[in-house]
Amino acid sequence: MEFLDFITEQKNTHMTHIEDKVLYGGVNGTRQAINALRELRNMLAGKKEAGVSVKWDGAPAIFAGIDPRDGEFFVAKKGIFNKNPKVYKTASEVDADTSGDLAMKLKDALRYLPDLGIKGVIQGDFLFGRGDLGTKTIDGQTYTTFHPNTIVYAIPKGQDAEVKSAKIGIVWHTTYTGRSFETMKASYGVNVSGLKKSKNVWSQDAMLRDVRGATMSSRETENVNAILSEIGTLFNAISGSTLRELEQNQSLAQHIEQFNNTYVRKGQRIKDPKQHARRLITWIKSKYLKEISARKTPKGKQGQRDKMNALLDFFSTKNLQNLEKMFHLQKLIVDAKLILINNLNKIGSLETFVKTSKGYKTTGQEGYVAIDTLGGDAVKLVDRMEFSYNNFSPDILKGWQKPSRR
Repeated sequence: MEFLDFITEQKNTHMTHIEDKVLYGGVNGTRQAINALRELRNMLAGKKEAGVSVKWDGAPAIFAGIDPRDGEFFVAKKGIFNKNPKVYKTASEVDADTSGDLAMKLKDALRYLPDLGIKGVIQGDFLFGRGDLGTKTIDGQTYTTFHPNTIVYAIPKGQDAEVKSAKIGIVWHTTYTGRSFETMKASYGVNVSGLKKSKNVWSQDAMLRDVRGATMSSRETENVNAILSEIGTLFNAISGSTLRELEQNQSLAQHIEQFNNTYVRKGQRIKDPKQHARRLITWIKSKYLKEISARKTPKGKQGQRDKMNALLDFFSTKNLQNLEKMFHLQKLIVDAKLILINNLNKIGSLETFVKTSKGYKTTGQEGYVAIDTLGGDAVKLVDRMEFSYNNFSPDILKGWQKPSRR
């Protein structure tokens, strides 16, 4: 079955790492991850097209378009999908709800985005606004730069005229359709060619349409094929009942993801799945023993003890053995993912760096998104040992940490 067969439409407010589909999606989620890898393998081997977009490291997320309730233009944050949708149509509405840099960006969006003639509702990420563009010399090359979050984007001098003349820069990645905010469906991708041109808005499309520069070598293709074959064998060896039990126990899945993230923060990968599973049990016990100790009443202590025991009930001998296989499966998914990401990074249109106290260091894109081109869910492919580690690391200076983004 194709990757697209496992897609469900939803609003794009959160995407799961491809390896975590095993945690949250059970049997079908694991199949979705495997089929996404197969489609990307086929695309980078030159056999077929696949829906892939670049994850830009912008901030904040922004929604813009026409309010279906009254036909008026609006901008919004993620509160657009609240029970009572929060949208802004005037500068005074922005000022009443936000402040500082965020308020300035939203008001500039209200001022300049109507010029694009947006139909419906689209979502994107802010890349730069007033005061965010700078000029930096890195390794002897002069760039116009913007640093919205963790990654510093750099455009060589002489190729930066459109950016320097723009008031704001936004990358668009999702289109919404529907008669109300509550019922809107997400379609990944935005037809930027259908938007009007404006010198005030540097408007980018996140989709990758030409991946010829990322074609894998025959050896790389063989490596991915070997990993996918091992993944298939291991998937068949994991009990479906264990995956379904984990899928139904989202609290445990979240705890496992949190535990895995303790390794990401250290820049470490899972090496020994058997040892990793046992360390998970120790980590859960330690976490809840601290919670129990912090409670002052017997009732409060018992509540935390009950939560701990409910999580630990999962770890029967059978489930523990299958969990070890699942961690091995996640590790293999990451192995295949990294080969694909390394090839996709060859076609970046902008230079990307991270800023440290010692200067700038080259890095890859934040990641990529394997999507349903017909309009549905998506999984993200991120090199967590690079981007996620940089994102967590206090040694990497973030765009929002500076009093001025110049």
